Amino acid sequence: MSKFRQSLAAALMLLCAATAWAVPAPYRNFKVTVYIPVRVVKRMARDPAWMHSSWRTIASRLHVDQVFIESYRAGDSATGAELARVKHFFLAHHVAVAGGMAMLGPGGNGQFNTLDYALAKDRALTRRMAALTARHFNEFVLDDLYFFNTKSPADIAAKGTLTWSQYRLKTMDEVSRDLILKPAEAANPKVRVIIKFPNFYPSFQGMGFDLVNEPKIFPEIWTGDETRYAPSTDQQLLPYESYEIFRYFENIAPGRNGGGWVDPIAMHDLDRYAEQLWDTILAKAPAINLFEYTNLLSTANPKNRSAWQYLPTTFNYWQMLRRCCGMPGRPGAKRPRLADVVAYSLRKVDRIAGALGPPVGLATYRPLDSSGEDFLPEMLGMVGIPIEMFPQWPHAKTVLLTEAARHDPHIVAKIEAHLRAGGHVIITSGLLRALQHRGFNQITDMHVTHLIAAPTRYVAGFGFGAGVRLGKSRPILFPLIHFYTNEDWAVVRGLDDQGGVPLLLMDHYGKGELYVLDVPEEQNDFYSLPPRVLDALRRFLTPGLPVRLEGPADVSLFEYGNGTFVVQSFRNHPVAVRVIGRFARIQRLTNGVVLGGEPVRRGGPFAARPGTPARFGYELRIEPHSFIAFRELH
Repeated sequence: MSKFRQSLAAALMLLCAATAWAVPAPYRNFKVTVYIPVRVVKRMARDPAWMHSSWRTIASRLHVDQVFIESYRAGDSATGAELARVKHFFLAHHVAVAGGMAMLGPGGNGQFNTLDYALAKDRALTRRMAALTARHFNEFVLDDLYFFNTKSPADIAAKGTLTWSQYRLKTMDEVSRDLILKPAEAANPKVRVIIKFPNFYPSFQGMGFDLVNEPKIFPEIWTGDETRYAPSTDQQLLPYESYEIFRYFENIAPGRNGGGWVDPIAMHDLDRYAEQLWDTILAKAPAINLFEYTNLLSTANPKNRSAWQYLPTTFNYWQMLRRCCGMPGRPGAKRPRLADVVAYSLRKVDRIAGALGPPVGLATYRPLDSSGEDFLPEMLGMVGIPIEMFPQWPHAKTVLLTEAARHDPHIVAKIEAHLRAGGHVIITSGLLRALQHRGFNQITDMHVTHLIAAPTRYVAGFGFGAGVRLGKSRPILFPLIHFYTNEDWAVVRGLDDQGGVPLLLMDHYGKGELYVLDVPEEQNDFYSLPPRVLDALRRFLTPGLPVRLEGPADVSLFEYGNGTFVVQSFRNHPVAVRVIGRFARIQRLTNGVVLGGEPVRRGGPFAARPGTPARFGYELRIEPHSFIAFRELH
């Protein structure tokens, strides 16, 4: 056989090997993308056999619409020839391609060491890599390591009298325009550059992430939805953030938030990874990115889930195993990969995603580039209060404001105008403390004192001896709020020995109502409040939402404007909850089963206002780390 025929035969065999396996069907409601770091790109380029075999392992399990092929990370860069070789491989397999860059410097010893944009060599590197990436891709993403944390002598000199936040915001805006976009567009006038924002949004301004300007500088943003396992990670991110941060960034750049980004780092158990995937899609993300390629090849180990592994959870490991790989020890059984976990989990949420309408929740105003009571909205989401966060004052009857709202210089005037017009405003004790010396006493005389109280018993309601007992807890520290009796009303309060501790205070102003929510000294103590205390808070804080949850913490409610809703438990054991709504029947989205509700009696401190529609309650059991979805039936 001639060398030509040998080469042709080898090429045909390789083509057959690459295509002789079933390709999973696309997802109906979102696209799936995979990020390939530069070290993996270089391995693919020098080892085509591994590139083929690894891709077959992933693509035979998981439908992938696009890959991001990285050109630079932490001092390591790919050549143009390497990028071209990997790019052409994926195009030949009918997968869309884009580029990627992670703008870290080398080293760091476990701490992120960014490029120093006060140094000429790092600025030149940024220009060079932006141009190289643009020459090979019409689109590329800046990984969320695109921030600035150096304090070199050059930075100290360049900063001058600016604060570090001011200096870094100013610098990164200039870097974005002059060192990223300008050379990229010169190399490829068609290029689109995406900025991916990370999950630590309360710290953005300190690192140079500019939520005011960068969504305007770049045509598209992506959202870091990674929440991982809070007890073992530095950031201690709450699971609800995988939903809420996407919603916030969608409201920052409507229609230009391209997708959510998750990873399996420090996931602890497979269910925790699946939850990040689900919550990104429940937030209505049009695409999800999986970081990173080689993670999908790793073994799907069912460790740390012994408490619920044999329950019918939404992520059912044994069902996944039977479908993808066969049971261990049986003929033909395969090793389960993380790609199998992703494929199984995304199919579960894809079944309901198309039925969900636009998300709704307690409208929360958080100014851009602000901090204060960090991640408190996510904590409220974890105790069953749906949150929809906005970067500007929202068009809503009821508005929640945390301490972060203090960064708006006109916040007191906005609160006053909203109350005067008949709206309701909920502020936290942290914001009250920040505003009580900024003219807020023209609205109310309530103020946060320097005293601390530790209630162990709780009551809802007001009046002469009126009130409903709500249960007991261990001592929880709350700042003590001063108020005037018979002007302000503690609608939910704790009892500390013989003294009262207001947890939720109400005042009237104009045509509206002002509420002050007392936040525990340790925000995580919301988890320790008795379920009936949480029920009372949900009742007062979400009067305009169509659905309300009753039950313990660590259960979240996601609501949508078309009468659908999802209840998700992050607990390790089955939990009973009750859903309250204005509809006599609900239908489960996955199997069509219809449930009838029981009329809700509303007396005492929770008596409904005249003309309020009747409400019905539904008792639900939710398995650990699982979700259930319904639509209203009238």
